[in-house]
Amino acid sequence: MRLYEIFLSGGPVMWPLLLCSIAVTTVVLERLFFWASLDRKRNRPLMDELLCLAQEGDWQTCKTKTEPCRDHVVRVLAVGILHRDFDMAKAMEAEANRMMQHMSRHMPILDTMITIAPLLGIFGTVLGIISSFKMLGAGGIADPKLVTAGIAQALITTATGLGIAIVAVIPYNYFNNRINNAIHVMEKYATNLEVVYSKVKGITEPEPYNTSPASNGAKKAPQNHLKTPGMLQ
Repeated sequence: MRLYEIFLSGGPVMWPLLLCSIAVTTVVLERLFFWASLDRKRNRPLMDELLCLAQEGDWQTCKTKTEPCRDHVVRVLAVGILHRDFDMAKAMEAEANRMMQHMSRHMPILDTMITIAPLLGIFGTVLGIISSFKMLGAGGIADPKLVTAGIAQALITTATGLGIAIVAVIPYNYFNNRINNAIHVMEKYATNLEVVYSKVKGITEPEPYNTSPASNGAKKAPQNHLKTPGMLQ
């Protein structure tokens, strides 16, 4: 039996199931191209290099090296470095959320198709069984073909709906795993950059002098936290 004949035997529910299969195929192909493009832009050595440059306080070199890069992790670090004098953590968090939105694009469609395709299959099954009982009640068992047509419709729609869901759930879990891994990497490097910047800031920017009155009424002398060569110990 040809595929087209099988499709017609499934009844009217096969048309929405066809739309579901088209939606799943489109989303899966689009996400595969997206992640392949993201992998081509990865620059792992630059991530570690940025942390080393940040540890040295060479912010200008960091900016120069990150401008042409399209790696999503590097972009998060670049935004944090750019806003280091304001709120590095919030800036990197906002950029990471923006990246996550790109990574999660169309995923709700895939999730919906996984849920709705089996339901449509069950709906077609019910319609097929109803059709079989109607034929059975009208003609008895004189013509078994009328009854088997409804049963065939029920089985075809059920198999089609389950097939679409099974095919869709594999890439859905794969893409979700890629998203979780990407979030983990962004959090890891963002945290490392915050730690490095905190240490650099603590070394290069001494705390303000303590000018509060001492308990005996005298003022404490300013304490310089930066030691210079030749300073008396």
